[in-house]
Amino acid sequence: MTEPRIQYAQTEDGISIAYSTLGDGKPLVIVPSTEFSHIQAEWQLPGASSYFERLAKERMVVRYDGRGTGLSDRDVTDLSLEARILDLEAVVGRLGLKRFALLGCLGGGLVAIAYAASHPERVSHLLLWCSYPPSPEMSQGTPEVEVVRALIDKDWVIYTETISRMYLGWSEGEVARLGGAFLRECVTQETLKALFDAQSEFDATEFVPQVEAPTLVLCRREGMNSFVEPARLLASGIPDGRLAVLEGQSAMMYIGDSEAVVDAIDEFLGEGEAEAKSEGLSADIVHTILFTDVEGSTALTDRLGDAKARDLLREHERVVREALKTHGGSEVKTLGDGFMTSFSSATRALECAIAIQKAFEERNESAEETIKVRIGLNAGEPIAEDDDLYGTAVNLAARIAAQAEGGEILASEAVRQIVAGKKFPFSDRGETTLRGFEDRVHIYQVSWRGDD
Repeated sequence: MTEPRIQYAQTEDGISIAYSTLGDGKPLVIVPSTEFSHIQAEWQLPGASSYFERLAKERMVVRYDGRGTGLSDRDVTDLSLEARILDLEAVVGRLGLKRFALLGCLGGGLVAIAYAASHPERVSHLLLWCSYPPSPEMSQGTPEVEVVRALIDKDWVIYTETISRMYLGWSEGEVARLGGAFLRECVTQETLKALFDAQSEFDATEFVPQVEAPTLVLCRREGMNSFVEPARLLASGIPDGRLAVLEGQSAMMYIGDSEAVVDAIDEFLGEGEAEAKSEGLSADIVHTILFTDVEGSTALTDRLGDAKARDLLREHERVVREALKTHGGSEVKTLGDGFMTSFSSATRALECAIAIQKAFEERNESAEETIKVRIGLNAGEPIAEDDDLYGTAVNLAARIAAQAEGGEILASEAVRQIVAGKKFPFSDRGETTLRGFEDRVHIYQVSWRGDD
């Protein structure tokens, strides 16, 4: 697998944050260590690329560098916990992620805890790797840690190589030197000292009992600066927390028995994914059905020919599938020039529909051939059979989609009522007669453009 492409997101306070994505599927966002991070240089370290590739086998893994480190803006003054949360928000906002699993590493665990507690509707699962205790009083570390930190000003090279050997697990001479060089590439001496000072003020104590997401706290049993007791405290303080103590001593996930780390993460995330999958097309629950349809697809084929028209339809498929992954939708089936999809949440279905239209609007601004998509939604209790959905709820969603123009989102009265109070911009299109339905049907347009 090739090296991930580096992209940038802008924070609310104007900082550029470097990030990359790997794999496809449900997103797992990794909050990096607050001190050492370099998503490009790390990829070259022994064991790192294969570890992230295994982790991304069944999902999309999102990695980024926090402010002051790696390829993100280095010249920064605000290194507070609140500023670190802005980094995370910038990345998930740039990717349009609405719900995702969150993995906080080392000091980044405090950022992940604070974000998960503040945004329970967005974090499906929380994982914490060798995370520090949640209060400033406990973040100073052991006396050994303080002795090593004193080396920062005395000898920067010896300090980084000592960290490489003692904490990260690169114990052999040449490999330890490689690890030390990596740490020096992550951050400057001056910034590291500022990061330590800022982190001493981090306080996530109030957030720990507020975390609603299922949480797995992972650490390794050995090592000079043991994370077992902090991990135990974190797991016991989170309402739905559990603890996994793995063998080994490195604070880097891909050093030592990395397979055990991936297995623990896969098992934890797989529990929720299996449950969601089992509910995805189950009967006797309300589904929000979303249909897409490429406007004028037959005319496109006549004008462009089969091959070029098919290329456009593949673009439609790519955009829709990316939006489904981001917003937790299930692809029920393709319909040649459209999709039938299902959501357990009407809110996420509408957010997905809006994301699809915005993606095509952005694409069409510079494309030679535009793609205009009709979208229709309805909510109800369809019949689930053989990985498909049938019945009145499905038929009505399809008929509503057929009423839309390219670039429009139309929804039924049922959808509008379910999301009442969520401030979606509906406009009344009135009642209309739809084929196959005796009663007139009330339809609403979702005004996804600000000037609609």
